[in-house]
Amino acid sequence: MKLANKIALVTGGTSGIGLATAKRFAAEGATVIITGRREAELAAAVDAVGHGATGLRIDSSRLGDLDKLYAEIKTRHGRLDVLFANAGGGSMLPLDAITEDHYVDTFDRNVKGVLFTVQKALPLLSKGASVILTGSTAATTGTAAFSVYAASKAAVRAFARNWILDLKDRAIRINTIVPGPIKTPGLVELAGDDAAQQQGLLDYLASQVPMGRVGEASEIGSAVTFLASDDSSFVNGAELFVDGGLAQV
Repeated sequence: MKLANKIALVTGGTSGIGLATAKRFAAEGATVIITGRREAELAAAVDAVGHGATGLRIDSSRLGDLDKLYAEIKTRHGRLDVLFANAGGGSMLPLDAITEDHYVDTFDRNVKGVLFTVQKALPLLSKGASVILTGSTAATTGTAAFSVYAASKAAVRAFARNWILDLKDRAIRINTIVPGPIKTPGLVELAGDDAAQQQGLLDYLASQVPMGRVGEASEIGSAVTFLASDDSSFVNGAELFVDGGLAQV
């Protein structure tokens, strides 16, 4: 039980990578709190995680919601040992179609939300706590019509590099998990609602990966669990690529 007696928060935990990671955390003995923006999906995710998991409906880009989240965690648990700041997302638009709303939505979710999710957790983070941020291979390899999302994930990487210096006196580790193409609802929805187009996107992405396939959310969950556990006790400020080798070629 790699996370026995740990209090762990997974933001954006209702589907995909967040849900798979929350399940793994719970299986490894953690007391898990997940967040999401939609009540029905949140309730379903709590049931799927099991092990006494708690779901709290918040929007990580809203500071008032984060205040409520951490007040609730303080009341229930008094501390936080693992924080997986996973909530975020984005959509595709080419340069000539980018709007202010598109920019604001993406940066609010992926940059503002991550910044204040971590900042407002600081009073609760235990000595030696592990914080994991969600990056993306989009920040290291160019993708047409994905520049705003890629830029937001580059900012996340910069956060980790600098925050480990801000927090070194508390022995809090901050690392970034960098998924490649992972079969999640968020990924396939980039292709729209048509099932054939969604499969076409997955097939194309698989063709770009040296391992010849896209990844599964559970594979990211396993890697995040490593970063959350004492197995990674001397890993700090790192980018852990879980991408089938995509970023290496």
